Amino acid sequence: MARVAGVDIPKNKRAVTALTYVFGIGHSSAAEIMTKAGICPEKKIKDMSEEELDKIRRVVDTEYQTEGNLRSEVRMNIKRLMDVGCYRGLRHRRGLPCHGQRTRTNSRTRKGPRKTIANKKKAPQK
Repeated sequence: MARVAGVDIPKNKRAVTALTYVFGIGHSSAAEIMTKAGICPEKKIKDMSEEELDKIRRVVDTEYQTEGNLRSEVRMNIKRLMDVGCYRGLRHRRGLPCHGQRTRTNSRTRKGPRKTIANKKKAPQK
């Protein structure tokens, strides 16, 4: 496996698809990286020479924030929102959706499994 930004990328995939395995690089960023490196995006990683891989590594290292640095920045941004006490920060703190989705139904990914609450017993009728 070839390594880019500390991540093993699969050899049998096209270069554009393989680069998306790196955190912080999506499909459009991967295509842009390939054009900046001057390599055909359709080429597979196993067919690339070491010089071509070095070009890709150089472009990723100099122009993109990936993996650990990006993860820590995202974490710090969320922590800042929580410390400020803004709406999005409160939603993060409570583990609820932040972008306006409904929570009466759905949102099980953020809220976790259902917590059933038992009904009160009715008082006997006289």
